[in-house]
Amino acid sequence: MKARMIAIDGPAASGKSTLAQNLASALDYLYFDTGVMYRAVTLATLKSDTLVKDEVAVTAIANELDLDVQPPSNDDGRQCDVLMNGKDVTWEIRSPAVDENVSQVSMYPGVRQAMTVRQREIGLRGAVVMVGRDIGTVVLPEAELKIYLDASVEARANRRYEESLQRGNPVEYDVILKRMRERDRLDSTRTLAPLRPADDAVILDSTKLSIHDVFEKALALVEDVTQQGEA
Repeated sequence: MKARMIAIDGPAASGKSTLAQNLASALDYLYFDTGVMYRAVTLATLKSDTLVKDEVAVTAIANELDLDVQPPSNDDGRQCDVLMNGKDVTWEIRSPAVDENVSQVSMYPGVRQAMTVRQREIGLRGAVVMVGRDIGTVVLPEAELKIYLDASVEARANRRYEESLQRGNPVEYDVILKRMRERDRLDSTRTLAPLRPADDAVILDSTKLSIHDVFEKALALVEDVTQQGEA
């Protein structure tokens, strides 16, 4: 049995997106960060002049949207193609306006339920590395390999701090740490699909590991699943 579906979950700044990208590249799988779908719903909401605070209207938009995520068709730095009603919106969903509103949209239970259905449809095609915060527990519980990538909150805050320095827009470490602790609290205590490892997930702690070390450990897990299936 080959790990045709790989689910990667974990808290913010644990390194799960980087790991998922590296695994998808090595295996020639689709890299699917489920966050792009919430960005697409946000974009559609803004384009329709609907108030982001109108939960009922935003949920209706989410239920009506035709969304798909496919392997990248252009060599322009994208990790995948995001299609909304057949239109490529891969870069459009990265606009500042979407950045400012996506957190609100992604909080709505109806939106999350609608996106979960579509994410499952894409994931069940196979040959996918899906990353998020509820993939192994809710979106794709049948994944052959589930990884929960964790790290201490201090290490994760430091990574975000270093990123802010590199962008030339430094934010105080203590501010980032406070925000991250609050984000962890909200993610782990929310009623719908709280952040937690799946019962059969392999927990990797990246606190003291390099990106390469995390990748090597994950790749070994993929190989283990394949060998067990062949035994």
